[in-house]
Parts: sequence; structure tokens; C-alpha cells
Amino acid sequence: MRAEIPATERLIFALDLPNAAAARRMVETLGDTVQFYKLGLELAMSDDYWRLVDWLLAEGKKVFCDLKFFDIPATTGRAVRQVAERGVHLCTVHGNQAMMEAAAQAKTGALKVLAVTALTSLDRGDLDDLGFNCDVSELVLSRAKRALAAGCDGIVSAGLEVQALRAAGLDDLVAVTPGIRPVDNRGSDDQKRVLSPAEAIRNGSDYLVVGRPIRDAADPRAAAAALQVEIAQALGAG
Repeated sequence: MRAEIPATERLIFALDLPNAAAARRMVETLGDTVQFYKLGLELAMSDDYWRLVDWLLAEGKKVFCDLKFFDIPATTGRAVRQVAERGVHLCTVHGNQAMMEAAAQAKTGALKVLAVTALTSLDRGDLDDLGFNCDVSELVLSRAKRALAAGCDGIVSAGLEVQALRAAGLDDLVAVTPGIRPVDNRGSDDQKRVLSPAEAIRNGSDYLVVGRPIRDAADPRAAAAALQVEIAQALGAG
């Protein structure tokens, strides 16, 4: 399943824009340089989230609904079923074993359920503050194993930890990696555990989520095209 992912679909653009009109303009700007889009909480607070999902699907794009479902298992399962019926390709769940199991059992069609491991905005100090008495890599590995046991298709994980997941034999788990920064774009922001696209691919990541390096570029289309080239080269080298 992982090996069958087309190279051009491995780049997922995080459509972190305030409303559907701005999102559509960005999609039209990017054109054929991006085939997969992530829609998160910011757009979910707008009026047109699902109309935008439907429009993207009608345009032949793939959609990742990153809403990090966290509720009692029954409610989580019903939410995932609603997403599946929309024709969405990826969604996220952020909870305990029962929540992950409910999400996995509710998926239908093309939908794949991803379990969130540890947000890429967290570092060792943040985990200490949250009461996790373990390394980030240990936490991610534990969460990934539990997600697989629950029936989830994959995980969301920083690229720094994916290599350890592959070394532990979790080869069937789809790894979606946020916090991707081109080598020349590693400025200060709230993402703390970041990698370049090539590094993430070499570590075993399947999908790379990129937001600001494309969205805030002087030429977003050129930035996306350059990332596609870097991903293709990394896959060829692997």
C-alpha cells in the first residue's frame, strides 16, 4: 500500500487559510503542482468547510481532514463515518485506545484513519510539562504500536521519529509527517521537530505536510514545484 503512493501525491499542502474563498484562490494558484490538500481547524471554523471539501474532490484533488477527533468512542466513530461518506481520503483521531478503535471500525471506502502521536510543536520540555516521563521517540513508538493494534491505517509523526518506527518493523503503517521545511526555510516558528523533505523521505515518511513554506512564499506555485522535485529525487535515491 505504501509503495503504491504516486510521487506527486506525497506532498500534502496544509490549506491553513481563514476562509474558503482564500483557500480556492490558493488551490487555483498552485494548479497541478499539488494534488493533496489538508484542511484543518482554521477552515473548520468558517462557513464553507464541507463545500470546499466537495469542490476539491470535484476538481480531482485528494483531501485530508485534519480535525483530530477526540471524544467518547461512539461519537468519534460517528464523526469518522460522516467523513468517510464525504469521499475524504485521510482523517485524524487523537485519543485513547477505545477512540482509535471506534474510528478504525467506522471507516469505509477510500478513507484511511491516522492516529496523532506527538504534535511537532512539542519538545522534551513540553512533554515534561504534560507529565510524559519518556523520550519523544518512545512516546511516538508506543502510540504507533497502539494505533496499529486498534486498526488505524497510519500515524501522524515528526520525521525525526519515523526512522525508529520503521526500524521497529512498523513497515505497513502509513506515516504522515508535518513540520517539513526546505533546507533554506528553517526560520523560527512554532514547529520544533522539523526536517527537510529529503530527510523525511529517507527516514521512511510516506506523506509530507507543508504549509507556510508554500503559503508564505513569494511564488507559492514555484515553491510547491521545487518541493515536488526534491521529493521525486529523494524517492529515486531511495
